[in-house]
Amino acid sequence: MTESPLLQSRPQPGCAVLTLHRPHALNALSAALRAELVAALQALDRDDTVRAVVLTGAGKAFCAGLDLRELGTEGVPTLGGANDPVRAITAFSKPLIAAVNGAAVTGGFELALACDVLLASTSARFADTHARIGVIPGWGLSQKLSRLIGLPRAKEMAFSGNFINAATAERWGIANRVLSPDELLPAALALAADMASAEPGMLRAYKRLIDEGFGLPLGEAMVLEAQRSKEWAAAQTPEALERRRAAVQERGRGRGRGQAGQG
Repeated sequence: MTESPLLQSRPQPGCAVLTLHRPHALNALSAALRAELVAALQALDRDDTVRAVVLTGAGKAFCAGLDLRELGTEGVPTLGGANDPVRAITAFSKPLIAAVNGAAVTGGFELALACDVLLASTSARFADTHARIGVIPGWGLSQKLSRLIGLPRAKEMAFSGNFINAATAERWGIANRVLSPDELLPAALALAADMASAEPGMLRAYKRLIDEGFGLPLGEAMVLEAQRSKEWAAAQTPEALERRRAAVQERGRGRGRGQAGQG
């Protein structure tokens, strides 16, 4: 019996880890892996016990993109619906953290950028090789990357196909931060736990607001925020607000005690 190309674990309450598990192929996105990843994300989105998810890769790579062996025999797939993991990530309503443990190339780069937060190992590397492979991006890289790092840098990556290292990715704003390989997953899980401790409905609403607003001109985005804020405020009760205020205060006290103990 062949092992699943996607592993799922629940290492702590409220959090799930999805691990791309084709290390022999640098976790390239075969048709089977794409389908399993889409199905897993949809199932986790429906699971109220899961509030945040970490996506990472097995072995030395995060993801090498679409499986070139499959492309060589079957051609470039038409992506959408049940075999489009980037669309599934975009539709995912909960926080999703990419823990990039190694190379994230082309489609794998797009996969990582689709996540809400990107943490990178010191061994992580990023490249856009669409031009070298001869495939036009279909998961947003031609548009997202220039908006993230600026047009000249995005064109340098797209036209050369050269890798950038983790430190450069952090400096350019691709990675939130860079950690040692041993620290990467614990840091991702700690961040996931922080996110999972927030109000689930608030997390979904805030993520949706940020994502939808980012795609609008600033003036329209401000109108959207004002409208959503008014709708949310109207649905809140004084008791719920007091409960959250007390929880925030208690969390602040706990953080203060933890920091004092480290000194």
